[in-house]
Amino acid sequence: MRNVILIGFMGTGKTSTGKMLAQKLGCAFIDMDVKIEEEAGMSIPEIFAKFGEEHFRKLEHELALKLSARRNAVISTGGGTVKNPANVEALKKSGVMVCLQANVDTVLERTQNRGTRPVLDKEDKGDRRQAVEKLLAERAELYKQADFAVDTSELSPLQVVEIIAKTLKTRGVLHA
Repeated sequence: MRNVILIGFMGTGKTSTGKMLAQKLGCAFIDMDVKIEEEAGMSIPEIFAKFGEEHFRKLEHELALKLSARRNAVISTGGGTVKNPANVEALKKSGVMVCLQANVDTVLERTQNRGTRPVLDKEDKGDRRQAVEKLLAERAELYKQADFAVDTSELSPLQVVEIIAKTLKTRGVLHA
């Protein structure tokens, strides 16, 4: 099976959906952020604080290249993975790219816990909405590179999994 690569903004459900989708498809689940943390021996906020975003993006790119050689996996990317065209190119070679989307209110609700979102944590409560809106606008074109998109705002992860599986079957990526 070709890989299923989940892209999208933070809080759109890439991890929760990805785990369930991998289970349904009987394949491996790889969360790029978790893998980077494991390999670096520190959390993403620590990587950002100690080495900066540029270093994190380098680690992310190296992992994208490594994962593009894999098969039979559901890969959950970090929210900014698509910022590097080389990441998108590498990952798309190995599979189908699915963009998970959500409206601003849903993203804010799902990402309200501080300490885990370095890109948003530097903003205070009032500026968080503006930061999300700005980043979503900046990345909108990048997310359009996906083969298809699912709006997760009003859906449970299980509903999202069913939509993705049905779409993959319709497109001949999965066989019944």
